[in-house]
Amino acid sequence: MTFEYAPAPESRSVVNIAARYGLFIDGSFVESSSGATFPTINPATEEVLSEVAEAGADDVDRAVRAARRAYEEVWGRMPGRDRAKYLFRIARLIQERSRELAVLESLDNGKPIRESRDVDLPLVAAHFFYHAGWADKLGHAGHGPDPQPLGVAAQVIPWNFPLLMLAWKIAPALACGNTVVLKPAETTPLTALLFAEICQQADLPPGVVNIITGAGETGRLLVEHPGVDKVAFTGSTEVGKTILRSLAGSSKRLTLELGGKAANIVFDDAPIDEAVEGVVNGIYFNQGHVCCAGSRLLVQESIADEIVDALKRRLGTLRLGDPLDKNTDIGAINSSEQLARIAALVSSGEAEGAERWSAPCDIPERGWWFPPTVFTGVTQAHRIAREEIFGPVLSVLTFRTPDEAIEKANNTPYGLSAGIWTEKGSRILWMAERLRAGVIWANTFNRFDPTSPFGGYKESGFGREGGIQGLGAYLTKEVTR
Repeated sequence: MTFEYAPAPESRSVVNIAARYGLFIDGSFVESSSGATFPTINPATEEVLSEVAEAGADDVDRAVRAARRAYEEVWGRMPGRDRAKYLFRIARLIQERSRELAVLESLDNGKPIRESRDVDLPLVAAHFFYHAGWADKLGHAGHGPDPQPLGVAAQVIPWNFPLLMLAWKIAPALACGNTVVLKPAETTPLTALLFAEICQQADLPPGVVNIITGAGETGRLLVEHPGVDKVAFTGSTEVGKTILRSLAGSSKRLTLELGGKAANIVFDDAPIDEAVEGVVNGIYFNQGHVCCAGSRLLVQESIADEIVDALKRRLGTLRLGDPLDKNTDIGAINSSEQLARIAALVSSGEAEGAERWSAPCDIPERGWWFPPTVFTGVTQAHRIAREEIFGPVLSVLTFRTPDEAIEKANNTPYGLSAGIWTEKGSRILWMAERLRAGVIWANTFNRFDPTSPFGGYKESGFGREGGIQGLGAYLTKEVTR
């Protein structure tokens, strides 16, 4: 006898989405100079949620000038203990409005409400709480006895974790005494704009946080603005390379958190059920829209069939559908463009001879969806084993020895993360020393904490976010005032 899940949708009524949003500059919402707007769309239904102002060159300049004025006249001069009070206030407001923020995130992004509610929002608040605690202790963070802020930080964030990436960027910048101009992704601007309301509610001084919306051109104008002292970007490797070229020769500080093609490595002594749960969490969490996703499963040859069979059974239990339903495991793909990219790479895997298996599930008639998919018979030459798919697609490769696992895991232009599954602690340490990845998980995957630094090597970028190390990206030992 089987039991069907009854729908358990979260109410949309907790969110009041305006028909139109302006830019948040100098503490107020204002129209763009050109009056141009663009739609933001619910990826689960293709419904237009709102029209959002598109910032041009004049708007970017206004925002940077407001941030400069706030830095020089208010925020950069403010004692750390007073900055901390604002950050604590923002953190508490995020907690108070967490249900509203979670629903809005799932509507605008397509991710399941369980993930927005139980993962993203607690971490968002935690980052503001953690960095609030550092604001008056920066002299003890290992960056010199009297580290100073850099000035105005330009921050460009992606669409996969809109509010969490905002927190990763804004919280340390403000704690260190910098002011911010942030551009969210054009497909997911709504929680950033709601965060702007929270800044108003917290009485944050005008100009300390500015949020401008638009597409790639808006981001380019912000990054290249001469009034910016620091650039922080999370997104695709190709855009990161473009930013690096554009800033070459300038005095701007830069951190980049880019793509990944992480290996989740399972040895024959690993507990099968636990490892399968870790693999599922590693690649199918947030529909695979995760830069550190474990998109390559390296499994020891002697247990490969057992692991793949168990993985397919587990994927058959995942529920794809309405992101606002609390039972949903797999939500919507963020955009039609991203769905087309996933489909193209999956087609290449089939054309190159890998064997595809997709979980049986009903695909809704509207919206953008892709079923959880596994490829076996994959070699290191396949595109699906080398390129970042950024979707719910797993490539399975095998290995015989730890040395072979290391060689295959490191055979990628990326170096963001990796996972190791084994009962031997000595093997974990041996592997971790040899894996060229910025974050390595042992017998778990996709676990984050604001006290731990995150970042990559090679084409996954440079610099760290979170922890004491992340503070250094927004501080200088030179006296600037």
